[in-house]
Amino acid sequence: MKKLAAYIGQYKKYVLVVPFVVLLDVLCELSMPLLMSKIVDIGIPGKDIRYISNIGLIMVGLALVAIAGGIANMWFTSRGSMGFGANLRDALFEKLQSFSFKNIDQFSTASLVTRLTNDVNNLQQTFMMSLRILMRAPMMLIVSFILAYSINSELSIVLAIAIPVLIAFVAIIMRFAVGRFGVMQEKIDAINRVIQENLIGIRVVKSFVRSDFEIKKFQKANDDFTNSAIRAITIAILTMPVMMFVLNGATLAVIWLGGGMVMQGTLGTGQLISFTSYIMQIMMSVMMISMVMIMGARAEASAKRVIEVLDTEVDIAEKPQFPNLLPDKPSVDSSPRITAGKVEFRDVSFKYNLNDTEGDILCHIDFTANPGEVVGIVGSTGSGKSTLISLIPRLYDVTEGKVLIDGVDVRDYELESLREGIGVVLQKNILFSGSIKENLLWGNKNATDAEIEAACKDAQIHDFIASLPKGYDTELGQGGVNVSGGQKQRLCIARAMIKKPKILILDDSTSAVDSANEAKIREAFNKSLVDTTVFIIAQRISSVRNADKIIVLDEGKVVGMGTHKELLQQNDIYQEILASQREGVMSNA
Repeated sequence: MKKLAAYIGQYKKYVLVVPFVVLLDVLCELSMPLLMSKIVDIGIPGKDIRYISNIGLIMVGLALVAIAGGIANMWFTSRGSMGFGANLRDALFEKLQSFSFKNIDQFSTASLVTRLTNDVNNLQQTFMMSLRILMRAPMMLIVSFILAYSINSELSIVLAIAIPVLIAFVAIIMRFAVGRFGVMQEKIDAINRVIQENLIGIRVVKSFVRSDFEIKKFQKANDDFTNSAIRAITIAILTMPVMMFVLNGATLAVIWLGGGMVMQGTLGTGQLISFTSYIMQIMMSVMMISMVMIMGARAEASAKRVIEVLDTEVDIAEKPQFPNLLPDKPSVDSSPRITAGKVEFRDVSFKYNLNDTEGDILCHIDFTANPGEVVGIVGSTGSGKSTLISLIPRLYDVTEGKVLIDGVDVRDYELESLREGIGVVLQKNILFSGSIKENLLWGNKNATDAEIEAACKDAQIHDFIASLPKGYDTELGQGGVNVSGGQKQRLCIARAMIKKPKILILDDSTSAVDSANEAKIREAFNKSLVDTTVFIIAQRISSVRNADKIIVLDEGKVVGMGTHKELLQQNDIYQEILASQREGVMSNA
């Protein structure tokens, strides 16, 4: 939890005020029993109305001050805890943005969502309750004990026995609760994962009539969470009966012993009432502390999960001379820039996990793509095509060898300048909530309307957009659910072309586009991106047959390289791929 204290940040001023308003509240509230004892022991026996009235007015004034202190306490703790939560969420989200694909693969998406929402909320609520209770309750306990001791030191022995018993019990509860709450948070991950998969794939679920299966899967995840929550809460609910047992036992002991003192005349009736009140305050303080400690057990589990993300070492990091650009930091002029788009793979090997003993995903890849060339990459599913092109913009880093752009190792580029020079259309086309124009401006936020339209015409999507009632201002649903697969692909291609990159990577990005439009898009590359080095990963040979160079991958190795004509004459695997596609066309016909 100490690691997270830094995220209080600018809200520290609210936190620092809390102890003072809490102390004011506590002193005012705990003065009440003492003043009440004076009314009982002095005012009432002496029938002194004036004395009773004056003490009563003082009590009313103290009550009002206590109320004001309580309100101030709630206001300051709310501001401080909400600010802490906001800063922590910002830090987590910023950290996630710096993650490489490899880092993201370490956590499930559902788990990251849970950590950013549920876990942070747990920490925020615990922080707020800690400010309100863990400052107030100890003060109440200490001041109450001092006042009770000042009334009668002998009766205070009862408290000296009861308090350590309660503290020991809370410590035992904490020891067992943390692990159980950690399991509970993991079960929340599982629930979020099922919900996320179901909502993303809802069309597939309905198409295959698998709603019943998904309901059972959710019920299982929900039952697992419920059972883990019950196991965790079972520990927590044990505190109340034990607390009440000790509390009632201490109260009975004080009344028994104190009653004898009253009868002997060594203790006043009002003093006994005040002492009993202070016992109640002490015991309630211990109970409140125990409740917050139980919350703290769950918060500790959440804190470990949050810190795990914050402490994750980003494996793709800037070199020291090229730190990440920040809003208040000027651009680093010494960083290299992509000027031509020449790409070289020199003896490149790659595996996702360095500890993996199953071998490399890519093995000793060597080739050069010259500026302006169109390079096709083909191969069977799982041959490493997408992994290969992911190394160019450093979505992953090579395990061995080098990837160079314009003669410079990609690891020597500042990440921002590297990726600014590369346009990518990934295999999974992603659009965001907002208008079509807003999505297209991701390619170049300063693009003019004419440039946007030109890119959309090249991507063969302008006519569709123009046919919409709101044109480029048409709102897209989450993930682009209100456009077809082919339209989504063409919008993503347009978004990349607006960037006018020196290197363009198309990862099977025309699979849902008909052959006629695909041919027009390839023609547009030759016209609008004449100096751009284009990499095309494709399942269809027809998509790459006119490429300047075609690379054939098989099991992570380059098994062929050349033009369509050369490979057709010399490469058996390329011939097999083409033959299988021709057979598929003939059988469909």
